[in-house]
Amino acid sequence: MRSRLAVWCALLAAAVPGLMFTPVFGFVPLLLPIAAVLVSCALVAELCARLPVLRPWRPLLAVVLGLIAIVETELRDTTSAGLPTGETLRALVAGASQSWQLTLQSTWPARPDAELLLFVPLAVLLAAVAAVELLRWTPAALVPGLALLGLSQAYVALTGPVATAAGLAYAALAATLFVLRRPSSVSARRVTALALVAPVLLGTAGAVLVTVFDQGNRPSLSARTGREVPLPPTRVVNPLDEVAARLKRPETPVFSYTSPDRVDRWRLAVLAEFDGASWFPDDDYRRMGSRLDAAPGLTVPTTVHSAQVTASTVDVPWLPSQAAPAEFTGTAPLIAPDSGMLLAQQPPGPVDYRLSWREPDVDARKLADAPIDSTVPAHGLGAVPPGIGELARTAVGGLRPSFQAAFVLERYLSTNYHVATGPDLPTGSGWPQLGNFLLRTKRGTSEQFAAAYVALARIVGIPARIAVGFRAPAGPPGAPVVVRDGDVLAWPEVAVAGIGWVPLDPSGTAAGPGGPRGAAPTGLAAATAQARADLPPTKELKDPQLPPSDEDSGDTGTAGFPFLRVLLPVLLGLVVLAVLGVAGLPVVKAVRRHRRRRRTGAAGVIAAWWEARDLVRAHGVACPAGTTVRELSVAASATLDRTVVDGLVWLAAQVDIALWSGTGADGGTLSQAWAAVAAIRRSLAGRSRRERVRAAFDPRCLFPPREVVAVA
Repeated sequence: MRSRLAVWCALLAAAVPGLMFTPVFGFVPLLLPIAAVLVSCALVAELCARLPVLRPWRPLLAVVLGLIAIVETELRDTTSAGLPTGETLRALVAGASQSWQLTLQSTWPARPDAELLLFVPLAVLLAAVAAVELLRWTPAALVPGLALLGLSQAYVALTGPVATAAGLAYAALAATLFVLRRPSSVSARRVTALALVAPVLLGTAGAVLVTVFDQGNRPSLSARTGREVPLPPTRVVNPLDEVAARLKRPETPVFSYTSPDRVDRWRLAVLAEFDGASWFPDDDYRRMGSRLDAAPGLTVPTTVHSAQVTASTVDVPWLPSQAAPAEFTGTAPLIAPDSGMLLAQQPPGPVDYRLSWREPDVDARKLADAPIDSTVPAHGLGAVPPGIGELARTAVGGLRPSFQAAFVLERYLSTNYHVATGPDLPTGSGWPQLGNFLLRTKRGTSEQFAAAYVALARIVGIPARIAVGFRAPAGPPGAPVVVRDGDVLAWPEVAVAGIGWVPLDPSGTAAGPGGPRGAAPTGLAAATAQARADLPPTKELKDPQLPPSDEDSGDTGTAGFPFLRVLLPVLLGLVVLAVLGVAGLPVVKAVRRHRRRRRTGAAGVIAAWWEARDLVRAHGVACPAGTTVRELSVAASATLDRTVVDGLVWLAAQVDIALWSGTGADGGTLSQAWAAVAAIRRSLAGRSRRERVRAAFDPRCLFPPREVVAVA
């Protein structure tokens, strides 16, 4: 029975780290394949225990049965009538060699597809087989689980109460395994259990304190940093360069969508990099997981919308998307989380998918007064032509960077520049074309308006980028809406603190009041339109008041230094170490007493004398080095009960027999010596609670008695 329990503890010690991939895939998708692996390994271990002839083949049998379990739970679609095929073997090889890397390239929680998930049950299988084979060396049996534990925490480190619970579960399994694999004597198991349980309990208290005061406030580590998907080199037409061409064939359908809610616009690509000649999209793509969490900087409430998108063909790699996608159902695309761009991985052809996205809920007044997001990285502008910098400062009326200044710049462009119509449409968005648009012709499509806005905004310190896509035509809610080439639109977006990227419309073509190509704006677009309408004339605007700086507060000595975040964890750690050190004294004494009891002969009698000496010393009786048992009995008579003195005298007789009788110490002498120690212990147990607690936690008796140096 103990052997079976030990096997299950070893298997669970390999399974718990596998379940720590829950933040990556979710708990339910991991549970079935890991449970199947554990049951397979347990069945093989039980079969080999009943049939010893199979024991040399146990690792191979466990691996084969475990792989079959993984195939039946995760790769069922690749089998033929339940039997593995060549496709199954290729999937297993890919799972061992690629799935771990594909998971790092995905947004989390990742899709629980076999091509991503497979490396976790495979790793659990290897750890479980190794743990069972190493059970004869108990510490070594925990090494495979610890290795898998390190792998799971390398992907994403658990924090807070979940991390505490997972750590305690693993510690409890390890402690149980040590107890089960110790010698069969009852006393040995008790001592081992005490030595393991006490640190676990004390560690629990420390872990809970650290979780409450520190760990839960820190972001978890993640191996996803810098793990974007490598894209193959392809030649793709920049969608910004296609604006004029699409406007020349306005009735050509591009895609259709069905949504219960009004949609403002659809994006294809977001262009942030500019070298003076061309604009480029962000290349930081991930594989779209089962969902995408809200951006960390988004602090306002959001509303989730959804739409079913259908297109007979998609001739560009980007799929119609929104600024903050939440879920995607259909063929798994690549996604740029910061911009919401969706990149199709399949060749050009028909697409059909369902997209859900988040839209910030913010009123017009709060939006108008919101500050810009100063944490957005700055982007280059190339060599700015002469006169553009002065124009940018004039366009914002000399205001500091703010969202009101962004509105002023939008109003300047929409008032002083005109949208080009007709067959002769300008093209290009580099500095030669933008200089011609801003300083001479003042005529352009949404391409020039958006690019000019972003360039001028960056000159005056407003973080902005270009989005290219389509305005959403008017249509009844829930009915299919066809988006055509004539709906193409490029627009600028400004980063606003707590809200995210807010789209603007310097060309005035994003939506119309119920016209054939637009409808009244809703959601964030409606709040932006209201804030734009409420904006006072530029001459009446003033820069918002700056928040007080640290110098103004008068705190020049400690400003900005996080005393609580730095010192509190240090002090808490010192307190936990002190508590662990003091509370562990009874455990150390119990282990030492157990080791002394295992000695035999004269050495066992001497060990009994040392135990009695330390007991009496803990209760305040001085015992310098070289003190004999009878001398200690005389010293103890001044402060302790007579029964303690009698026990020391009894022990002294056994020491004399063991050391000076010439016959040595037999079993009877050893029993008498430890019986004397037990009598001393019972007598000391009758003292007051305060004296007994002080003696139990007195650290001095852990060290040998000190010699007394006489001073003349």
